[in-house]
Amino acid sequence: MRPIVPFVAIAALAAASPLAARGVELALPAGTVSEAAIALARATGASIVIADPAMGRTRIGAIKGRMEAEAAVRKLARAGGMEAVRVGPNAWRLIAAPRRAVSRPRPERQARMVRAAATVSPSLPEAEAPPIIVTASKRDLTFAEVPGQVTLLDGAVLERGGVGGTEKIMQRTAAVSSTYLGSGRNKLFIRGIADSSFTGPTQATVGQYFGDLRLSYNAPDPDLRLSDMERVEILEGPQGTLYGAGSLGGIIRLVPRAPEPGEASLTVSGGASAIARGEPGADAHATMNLPLAGETATLRLNLDAASLGGYIDKPTIGRRDVNRTAILSGRAALRVDIAPDWQADVILLGQDTRADDSQYADRAGRRLESSAAVTEGSAAQYGQAQLVVSGRIGDVRIKSSTGIGAQDLTERYDATAPGGQPRLFRQRNEMRMIANETRVWQPVGARGFGWVLGTSIIDNRNTVTRRLGELEAARAVAGVAAGDEAPALIAALPSSTGVRNTVFEITGYGEASYRVLPRLTLAAGLRVTNVELGGAGEDVLPVFALAASSRAITAKRRETAYLPSASALLDIGEAGRAYLRYQEGFRPGGLAVAGDFVRQFRSDHARTVELGGGWGEPGRGDFDLSASFSYTRWRDIQADFIDVGGLPSTANIGDGDIWAASVSGSVRIAPSLRAEAGATLNDSRVDEPVFFAPTPLSLAGFDVVAPAGADAAARFLAAPRLSRIPNIARFSGRAGIQWRREFDNGTALSADGWVSYVGTSRLGIGPELGDLQGDYLDSGAIVRWGRENAGLTLSVTNIAGEEGNRFALGTPFATGRAQITPLQPRTIRIGFDARF
Repeated sequence: MRPIVPFVAIAALAAASPLAARGVELALPAGTVSEAAIALARATGASIVIADPAMGRTRIGAIKGRMEAEAAVRKLARAGGMEAVRVGPNAWRLIAAPRRAVSRPRPERQARMVRAAATVSPSLPEAEAPPIIVTASKRDLTFAEVPGQVTLLDGAVLERGGVGGTEKIMQRTAAVSSTYLGSGRNKLFIRGIADSSFTGPTQATVGQYFGDLRLSYNAPDPDLRLSDMERVEILEGPQGTLYGAGSLGGIIRLVPRAPEPGEASLTVSGGASAIARGEPGADAHATMNLPLAGETATLRLNLDAASLGGYIDKPTIGRRDVNRTAILSGRAALRVDIAPDWQADVILLGQDTRADDSQYADRAGRRLESSAAVTEGSAAQYGQAQLVVSGRIGDVRIKSSTGIGAQDLTERYDATAPGGQPRLFRQRNEMRMIANETRVWQPVGARGFGWVLGTSIIDNRNTVTRRLGELEAARAVAGVAAGDEAPALIAALPSSTGVRNTVFEITGYGEASYRVLPRLTLAAGLRVTNVELGGAGEDVLPVFALAASSRAITAKRRETAYLPSASALLDIGEAGRAYLRYQEGFRPGGLAVAGDFVRQFRSDHARTVELGGGWGEPGRGDFDLSASFSYTRWRDIQADFIDVGGLPSTANIGDGDIWAASVSGSVRIAPSLRAEAGATLNDSRVDEPVFFAPTPLSLAGFDVVAPAGADAAARFLAAPRLSRIPNIARFSGRAGIQWRREFDNGTALSADGWVSYVGTSRLGIGPELGDLQGDYLDSGAIVRWGRENAGLTLSVTNIAGEEGNRFALGTPFATGRAQITPLQPRTIRIGFDARF
């Protein structure tokens, strides 16, 4: 049990000073109450004592302006949710503010307020709202101190209407888009930086993190359940200096709720759903917080299970509602206080996602019907273990995170040729990763200076294996009856060329900022990354393996990347800001399969200049606003494409220019009513190479023709052309509204509604990838009635019953069969939640 200290003296008792009687110009940076009290005591000559050391660690915003000592101390107390009591002529004691006679917030909400983890609800008094700390900044900057576009999503908001995955993020912001292949298979995009439609060996353009460690290196979004999250932080990119490779578009950081020392609690929720013209579904969630040794060791457990009803029919094989998806997810976190101001966290998380079949339909067929001749679907497994040690030495913070992760994805596609026998293509993608990040930092202090230094090591191995063949022939070999999808059937399919990529990355980085003027802060940083790349072909045909001397069957090389950054941040008034930022990002190269060949693709590099600004903090005050405009030059763009045999491959498609603008904000219409809106505008141009040959082929973003000859897939001839980046709509927007009313009996009724529009984009360019997609409206509403510790919810998604087309591809082998990925039909869910 941590010893109880009745009070901590923040400043030595001093005699009354003339400073107390006259105004002092203050510029106290954001930090803890203790840090602000020390700086205030030095500036005014006052003595300030904090009664509760825990409250001294509360994060508060900056305190600026000219004021007398008494006014400054009281402002400090209000910011920390405390009360200032005079104990002498120029001496003060800060104590906990008296509780108001209202319904008592639940303990986990109080903890979130202390950690400043989430935005505040419209009904919460501003005096109790600590500043929003953006932990993704890696040096505890407040929202107003970050020179860039930041989106913060409260974990409690994401859980409304039932626990979900990445689709919950896209419902709440217009900044993130996806390919919609299915849960555990998608690629995510931010700020109009998208490489292609397919999940190949390229690293993603968006970095996804759980805490300080990335979830994967070159694998799709695992679509983890967003349960028991403090918040989700989205930083628009590039974010190369702090996050390195694979953050060209930006990063999405999941921040889980930490174990609560000394508190035993249980939270449960669940619901049942009905899909129009589809199957019913159900979901359940539980969180348990268990003290193991007083306040020294605490265990927090999470479990999620969901069965998502299907709604796609396949009349060719006589099945209805084929695309049911089952998800089982769990997480365990153990926190141990190992010394004063030092703690260790052990985190285990895992998820299993299984889709019985695909979720695409024919564009020209009947609604929600697919003419695929085989059972498709996917199975995705993800697991990660982390050890995190964090603490402080004086004003310097230290955090070291080490993790090991595994992600497996098995996909099945209909590869049947028109009029031919049913054929099946199976691709398996296996990822294994070991990573460590260690950083030391000092938050911005009273003198306006803050810094971070860090190192990162990543060892990643990715293997892609493939099988392709006729089902009847495979059944004959395996002795499997018609309709039986036993593993022996897949094993009997002929092997196709695959590839293995290895990456060993070691990095050092640093960033610092300094307030050169009372309202102007300059920052600069640099990341140096050395990458060792290796790879080899898998199941290469012997005739091509013999020709290894002239083919890239194996490869190994090193490259070093330097990623600088610089920014200027100007404070405007009490809550305004404007910034100018320069940032770079890159992705290392690797090996890819093209036909029966294995060849190399080069690293790509992006440079961005961004101008932006805003007013206020999201969801607080009478209104808030944030806007930015950026230009990106992207060289040697890596993109996945469809090769001569209809299989995904990778190439460098040329250089591109991207212009992006975004705006978001909210306004308080009434004390319990708030409206919000956001929009993005993107435009791009790509200079593309074209393969010259007699046979047309399609590449994500440009036309391809395969040259005749054995080395068809390895030769390029550049021909300047202009095209737009695929999968990115020129315009996307979102609007939402939140309302709440409290009743005298302690219950409350709240409503949350939203509508979003996704504009038109193209899957790619060419005979197979030129189809349009997007141009649809999506909508939803959630109503909750109950108390803080228990309630009932009613939610509706796709209120208008829009079919839409989220993604114009289901299988790359569908020659002459245009495809769409429709929205899930109107879905009604009734649920409950309870806290004990």
